Amino acid sequence: MTGARRAAAVAVLTAAPLLAACGGATSVSAEVPACSTGDEGDAADGVVLMAQAVPTATWVPCVESVPVGWTFAGLDARSGWARFWLDSDRDGVHAIEVRLAAECDTSGATEIPSEREDLRRFERVTQVTPQYLGRRYYVFPGGCTTVVFTLSGENRGEPLALATQGLGVVSREDLAAQVHTGSGGRLHLDPPADEGDPS
Repeated sequence: MTGARRAAAVAVLTAAPLLAACGGATSVSAEVPACSTGDEGDAADGVVLMAQAVPTATWVPCVESVPVGWTFAGLDARSGWARFWLDSDRDGVHAIEVRLAAECDTSGATEIPSEREDLRRFERVTQVTPQYLGRRYYVFPGGCTTVVFTLSGENRGEPLALATQGLGVVSREDLAAQVHTGSGGRLHLDPPADEGDPS
């Protein structure tokens, strides 16, 4: 990890106590939460921030690619949940929003085969015209990623394909290793299990 990325990792991790301690604490980022960045392929700092926001999540959503016509619009992380969203030049603002939480309500959704190993996938469409409104859920140990669609364009295939191919996940295990290595062993994604244990 370069010196600049190491410094960024330290900055993100030092914000963790605030994020965890205050339910109202917020961290907003305009940086794309990319699954892989730089020569070493580390996940972007925003992905680490989302992992901190939902400490039970074994998988954390990220962006593999942003196709032409789409724009990453922002990331919002708070204690207990995080989200990021993309705007479309045809489908409007907040056309796709990706949410991470410890759990989600999949009632009324249909389970379909998942393209992601270890993640169960559910789909629920609530409206098809004039807008396409729907949700896709990826359920896994300790968490759930919800992809919310609010599509106004006529071609719904591209945004749905974006959710399948343009969005990815990074394991918490890999993020923990990234933070530990990037900080020279000084920082941890999650507090050590024995921290604060009086025994």
